[in-house]
Amino acid sequence: MYQSYFGLEQKPFSLTPNTSLYFGLPPHEEALELLRVALTNGEGVIKITGEVGTGKTMVLRMLLSHSSDDFEFVYIPNPILSPGEFKIAVAKELDIVFEDGINNLSVFDAINEKLLELFKQNKKVVVVIDEAQSLREDTLEAIRLLGNLETESEKIVHIVLFGQPELDEMLQDNALRQFNQRISFCLKLRTLDSDETYAYLNYRMRAAGYKGGEIFSKNIANYISNSCMGVPRIINIVANKCLMLAYGYGDYAISKSIAREAIKDTPQANTKHFKLDLNFVLMMLIALVTVACLYLLLSDRL
Repeated sequence: MYQSYFGLEQKPFSLTPNTSLYFGLPPHEEALELLRVALTNGEGVIKITGEVGTGKTMVLRMLLSHSSDDFEFVYIPNPILSPGEFKIAVAKELDIVFEDGINNLSVFDAINEKLLELFKQNKKVVVVIDEAQSLREDTLEAIRLLGNLETESEKIVHIVLFGQPELDEMLQDNALRQFNQRISFCLKLRTLDSDETYAYLNYRMRAAGYKGGEIFSKNIANYISNSCMGVPRIINIVANKCLMLAYGYGDYAISKSIAREAIKDTPQANTKHFKLDLNFVLMMLIALVTVACLYLLLSDRL
């Protein structure tokens, strides 16, 4: 709808992570650098966590699509699996063909054999598990056992877990201490600050094909960032609505009123922004009461 109006080749703020629009924000680059270093050094288990919408899926897709040919990735997008189902999923990703009625032990042996074969080809096998906070406890144990496969000198499979903060809480369970001790590196994705939001919004516009003047000013980006608590997904929702509104009003820059209208129409942003406003009002009331008390105190003394 607004793409031709702004001269865009694609939507700049789609909710589906698009690696062609990847900006390289500091929290995401930090996560990718940690993953590259840890995997290159042959570390066993790596954990990346972050709140909903902070960019875990974008980091995951960048890892899968922009790593060297030395890596062989096994991607498990749906971890709600039993131990047996998990092993079958890994085997399928490794192109292992089974006959009907095969048992779990045979599956595990076949995976081990395939991993050794890839190791001899100098391939680093990396099992990447998304939404890992949904993993069952017994499946985590199966993952731990898979991660134990190694030669005399190094591991032949590496595990990367992507999950929400609930994953951190889950792994604190005493029953999972063996798995928790296998984690070599962990990182929690942070949200964006206002400067990062400003750079992100305008980069996305350019990357999507926009060639005009600045659409999101620094003040507007700061307003959007604060309202969205710096969460990229919510920023995308609000920015998309801003462009729709600007198109409707015939504007080529996002005004404060347009941003306010977009935020008001976005409960994820509006609710949190409203809480910020309440805190500000409360602080102002406390300040006014303090000033009034000081005034009365000084008046009595005079």
